Amino acid sequence: MTIEEAIKTAMEFEAQVRDVYHSTMEATTDPVGKRIFRVLSNEEQRHREYLQSKLDEWKRTGRITPKKLDTAIPSKDRIRKRVNKLEARKGGKHPGGELQMLSAALDVEIKTCNFYKKMVKELPLEGQQLFARFVEIEEGHLAIVRAEIDYLSKTGYWFDFKEFDME
Repeated sequence: MTIEEAIKTAMEFEAQVRDVYHSTMEATTDPVGKRIFRVLSNEEQRHREYLQSKLDEWKRTGRITPKKLDTAIPSKDRIRKRVNKLEARKGGKHPGGELQMLSAALDVEIKTCNFYKKMVKELPLEGQQLFARFVEIEEGHLAIVRAEIDYLSKTGYWFDFKEFDME
C-alpha cells in the first residue's frame, strides 16, 4: 500500500468511527456519556481533517512533514485513576442499546487501530511516523470504550482486569 492509499483508507476508518460515536452520542441519555461521545466524535473529525492536510501535502510535495497530533482523551493510566467517578453514574435504565452501540464503536476502533499498526510496520519511515501517533491515540479511545462497556455491563472487569472475585 502506498502512503497516499494508506491516508485515504485511514480517512475512511476515521469517518466510520466518527459516525458511530455521533450516533451513540445522540442515542444515549446519560449526560456524561453524551459528553464523552461528543468529544470522541469531534476528535475523529479532527483526525480526518489532519489526514486530509497530510494527503494534500503529499500530493503537493511528495513528502509528509511531521506535525504534532493532540488528543483530548487522557492516557490509559489517567482513565484508570478515575474509575471511582463512574460509580456515581448509576442509573435505572437498562444499558442494552448503549452496550450495543459501544460494541460497534469498539469493533471499529479495533479495526482502525489494527490498520494503523499495520501501516507502522509496512510503510516507509515517513508513513510510519505519521501513523505511529494514531496508534497511541486510538489505543486511548479503545480504553475509554472498554471502560464504558465494563461499567455498563458490570462484569467485574475494568480495562480487562478483574476487579473482584466471588470466592
